[in-house]
Amino acid sequence: MTREEFNAFCKSLPHTTHVVQWGGADVWKVGGKVFAIAGWTRNETLGITFKTSEIGYEVLKEMPGLRPAPYLASRGMKWIQHHDVPGLGDADLCDHIKSSHRIVAKGLTKKLQRELDLYQDEAD
Repeated sequence: MTREEFNAFCKSLPHTTHVVQWGGADVWKVGGKVFAIAGWTRNETLGITFKTSEIGYEVLKEMPGLRPAPYLASRGMKWIQHHDVPGLGDADLCDHIKSSHRIVAKGLTKKLQRELDLYQDEAD
């Protein structure tokens, strides 16, 4: 996935905002909370970081090309970084970014979820 494809996909998700921070990283937020980051690459693979469920974290952290996200995972947060090949295919990466968006949105206050019309009617 290229940086342009990453940004276009994140932009397509509901109620997202974009900022460039932390040394030129593309940071995507929903309701003011980060759900995906692209940047910090040392090779040709774009480093993409996303939040995941506890089970997802346990599975993904062992996959080649993926790792617990530096800084975030060291603080006990369940974030994964796609950083090298083989990693995830674009479709799987999009699924995980979309899931991260949902996880973060469901963590917003119920009031903000209602204001943004985000997931508040779905069962957990």
